Amino acid sequence: MKNIKAFFVMTLITLLPTTIWAADTNSTVSSTVVTDKAPPTASAPSVVINNSDVCKSAASAAIQTQIFGFASGVTITDENCERMKLSRSLYLMGMKVAAVSTLCQDARVFDAMWMAGTPCPYLGDIGDDARKGWETNPEDVPSGSAIFKKKLKNQVTTEVN
Repeated sequence: MKNIKAFFVMTLITLLPTTIWAADTNSTVSSTVVTDKAPPTASAPSVVINNSDVCKSAASAAIQTQIFGFASGVTITDENCERMKLSRSLYLMGMKVAAVSTLCQDARVFDAMWMAGTPCPYLGDIGDDARKGWETNPEDVPSGSAIFKKKLKNQVTTEVN
């Protein structure tokens, strides 16, 4: 009961209007607003790649709020460009089979070579020997090959029937 009375008294004290104790004064508050200051800005860095023979491109971005700013830049490697440059270098050194093998790591080139009747080299074999090598080891085919995806699907349906 004693706790309930104490709680009731504390509630009345906190809920009573406080205007009774406030001073009645008339005053004017003036302030100055500074408008010639620009907010801080996060500037995106410029990532410059001067050499045109590099298989990289650049991207940068920035974001700024009233409190926090962030800016970043990255370079992106073009793997297809690297593959073509490596293949070109191998070809110019006289390693033609190795140059074709480098390009054949791309599923699109692999499929185009297969459709043309000249399968990509397989472990040093070319021509019909390479074709047999690819057919017996389909797990070595570049991922994404549409030709071998269809071949495997046809083999599965033939085995089921």
